[in-house]
Amino acid sequence: MRTFKIDVKFLFKAIFFLCAAVFIMIFISSRLENRNVETMSWSVANKVIVVDAGHGGKDPGVVEGDIIEKEITLGVSRKLSTILAQAGAVVIPTRETDTELTNPGGKKFLSWKREDLNARIKTANSRNAQLFISIHVNSFRSGPGEHGAQVFAQPGAKESKILAETIQAELIRVLGNNHRKAKEVDYYILREAKMPATIVEIGFITNPKEGKLLKDPAYQSKVAYAIYAGIVKYSSEHPDASAGPINEDNAVKVFSTPPAHVEAP
Repeated sequence: MRTFKIDVKFLFKAIFFLCAAVFIMIFISSRLENRNVETMSWSVANKVIVVDAGHGGKDPGVVEGDIIEKEITLGVSRKLSTILAQAGAVVIPTRETDTELTNPGGKKFLSWKREDLNARIKTANSRNAQLFISIHVNSFRSGPGEHGAQVFAQPGAKESKILAETIQAELIRVLGNNHRKAKEVDYYILREAKMPATIVEIGFITNPKEGKLLKDPAYQSKVAYAIYAGIVKYSSEHPDASAGPINEDNAVKVFSTPPAHVEAP
């Protein structure tokens, strides 16, 4: 009976080189895909996009220790607005500082919150926006292991669903930390939007590891780029006519002559 002796050192070397080859292939594939996004950045030039940083001011959103939703949504929204503007889009943010959109006064929270939501959607509808992107942070206190970004669209809104699925795919590709699917949910702000609209829940603040990531400016840049890449891919495949004249007083203008492309973080 023959016996075969396994060269353990050779086996370990083979496994190492195989893993290295897989890593290199993934890296190259990601770089090529980012270049693909760069070549499609023309698709957002002159497109009117409202970027909504969820919550703000006296409405902190979800709070987990020193991690506050309104701060995270503002950070990501500002980064997203900047790279969209660099690509030539006309970006209209609902807020650029830690503030409410309407004065809460002595109103009950739910009553004031509805006014706040109305102000956000009015910003998009009244300015003939072509896309509406609302940034939020998810939470699930009874399941701290829950993690990953997820994008939502209004049921029955075909273009919103496609936009949500495209952004979701880019969040998975760029962040590489979840396999969630875009979902259709009946939210007031999505229902009232007159253009393709999504809510992007960029992660779970109640997950200790992900909560720390969401607070990290470098990670926020990756999230913003992933959303941007999704918008670019959607826009390249679904070009539409001009939304008409808008009031650009509050539009983000970063460069008078936008660069040809935006680099991935």
